[in-house]
Amino acid sequence: MLPKIFPVTCHTDYVGKGSTFVAINGMNQDGIAYIQTALQKGAKKIVIQQETAISEQLLALIVQAGATIEKVEDARKALGVLSAQAAGYPARKLKILGITGTKGKTTTGHMLYNLLMSSGYTVALLNTVENKIGQDITLQAPLTTPQPDYLHQFFKLCVEQEVEYVVMEVAAQAMTFNRIETLAFDGLIFTNLDREHGELYPTMQQYFETKCQLFNYAKPNAPILVNADDEYGQKILANNTANKQYKSYGKSEYNNYCAFFYEQELVIDHEHFMYKNFPGQFNGYNLLAALGLCFELKVDKKLLKKGTLSLPRLRGRLEEYKLPNGARAFIDYAHTPGSFKGLFATVRPWTNHLIVVFGAGGGKDHAKRPLMGQYAAEFADLVILTADNPRNEKVEAIIDDIKAGIASEFKDKVIVQIDRQKAIEKAYECSIKTSIILILGKGPDEYQIIGNEKILFQERVILKNL
Repeated sequence: MLPKIFPVTCHTDYVGKGSTFVAINGMNQDGIAYIQTALQKGAKKIVIQQETAISEQLLALIVQAGATIEKVEDARKALGVLSAQAAGYPARKLKILGITGTKGKTTTGHMLYNLLMSSGYTVALLNTVENKIGQDITLQAPLTTPQPDYLHQFFKLCVEQEVEYVVMEVAAQAMTFNRIETLAFDGLIFTNLDREHGELYPTMQQYFETKCQLFNYAKPNAPILVNADDEYGQKILANNTANKQYKSYGKSEYNNYCAFFYEQELVIDHEHFMYKNFPGQFNGYNLLAALGLCFELKVDKKLLKKGTLSLPRLRGRLEEYKLPNGARAFIDYAHTPGSFKGLFATVRPWTNHLIVVFGAGGGKDHAKRPLMGQYAAEFADLVILTADNPRNEKVEAIIDDIKAGIASEFKDKVIVQIDRQKAIEKAYECSIKTSIILILGKGPDEYQIIGNEKILFQERVILKNL
């Protein structure tokens, strides 16, 4: 397992005797405020941003503790470099495969991890749901792409466990906040781009350019698979026509990897890949991406065919529950306009009565909220708007943003129930034997963030107790 004390860290929870503490200025908190705690826990080196002012009192505490202070041009980059160095650069001994995009990262990574595992490789996984090393070690996922101090300790453990491949999600924030500094990737996948994280990237162009920074971290000749059926994937391919690293995947025969999409089946170059547990065309794209990268890595196709048949379900992605009255409920992580459209298009034909329960995260992209409301109202028979990690925003204000996208002719199908548990119970109360209830936004998460407090909230438990 990971050590309780890190040699280099930005979080005082991992500080111990002799640690280097890197004070980074985060979104909500400034690491400078935690230097005293780090010293009390035994830190012997403090790293700060060059322009950061340190009070005389704090300087005196550093001297008194026998610690040194180092000023750097970029504290976040320093965290990555120092963490890698202290761990012995373990990433250099691994083959790292990265997946970026707005939708499908977690599912594609889950598929890729399991396909490589079933093909005989020792594989680790870093994703939104959980972090795994082989089949025996499972760790809680701190972030989609963890901070470098965690990452390099994870990689060190991977080397000790004789891992060959590491499959990891790479969020846009990983580039913005230099979390992948010192890493070099042996393969990359770009799934798509949809409106998300507007609080960090005010325009889609900024968001897109940030995502594309990941390609600079690819090793020479490492394959970069790009979804050619996505608008932004087309831009990437058009800008890199002469670069043989870039490989396209999609429905067209002109792609490097094209597929005919059938229900729970892909046909790629006359080869049939059957799978289950992942309905919807969007999941076909996720599997095509994973298979395409496996083909590039020269994984045996016979083993991959067996692997697709045995792909396990992914927690929080169309996770099904049968209800006492005969209705079915699905928990899903969908929380963007694009993921709503794809999911609704898949599920709507399954039922004559669709109920959708959702909200939107506080402090996040405001512009996506009315679009989510628009699509839900167009597809569903009943929409129940509720809380979803409101943080420091008022739930009522978030719901007003969502309702702004709902056309007047659909207003009568909308119910507001701020309490998320009561909203789920209301959905069940309104359901009939043939209903499908979609509970969206939280997926595998088992908490609600209200204010600055993380409160236990388990949707699967609520459904089981109906």
